Amino acid sequence: MPTFIVLSTLTDDGAETLVKNPERIKEVNQELERDFGVRVVAQYAVLGPYDFVNVVEAEDAATVARAMLHLASRGSVKTMTLEAIPVADLIARLK
Repeated sequence: MPTFIVLSTLTDDGAETLVKNPERIKEVNQELERDFGVRVVAQYAVLGPYDFVNVVEAEDAATVARAMLHLASRGSVKTMTLEAIPVADLIARLK
C-alpha cells in the first residue's frame, strides 16, 4: 500500500483541544482509518515548524487528500502531504 508523510501544524484551536484532551490524537487516528481508509503507521510529535510527523498508508493519493481536506475543514490542523517512495523502488526505476 502506498505510504505518505503528513506534516501537520496545530492551529490555536487544535492546540487548545489537545491540552484539554490529549487522547484526541488517538481518536483522530481511528477516525482516519474508519472513515477514510487512511492508516497511521507511525506518528511523532516534533519540534520546529511542524508539530507532528505522521507516516500513513492509503490506497492512493486522492484518498489521503480527501482525508486531509476533511481534517483541515475542522479548523484544528494544517497539513502538508508528501508521497513516500521506498528507496528500493527508486533504485529499481533508475536502472
